[in-house]
Amino acid sequence: TVRAWRADAGRHPSPNAGPVEAAFAGALGVRLGGTLAYAGRVEHRPVLNGESGRDVRSADIERAVRLSRRVSTLALGVCVAGRMIAGRVAAGRTVAGRKRGRP
Repeated sequence: TVRAWRADAGRHPSPNAGPVEAAFAGALGVRLGGTLAYAGRVEHRPVLNGESGRDVRSADIERAVRLSRRVSTLALGVCVAGRMIAGRVAAGRTVAGRKRGRP
């Protein structure tokens, strides 16, 4: 995953989608990109994870959904933990400020 991300993230035309698509291609062991059609318009994009990836199969859709859910759950957990830590730090500063006679 990291190898595909580092090698291919910058090759994607979108600076936002490139890192995510490259990481997913590496995690799933598939190739993404190449010649694509969007709304009847054909686009030629770099192939992500081309050296070690295989062609996408229909079973990979379920794997991608599971990976996406895991990543989303992990991101939520990190955000909640960060918010809890920030709240405790802020509460500690308030309590410490009161102890020193500050308003």
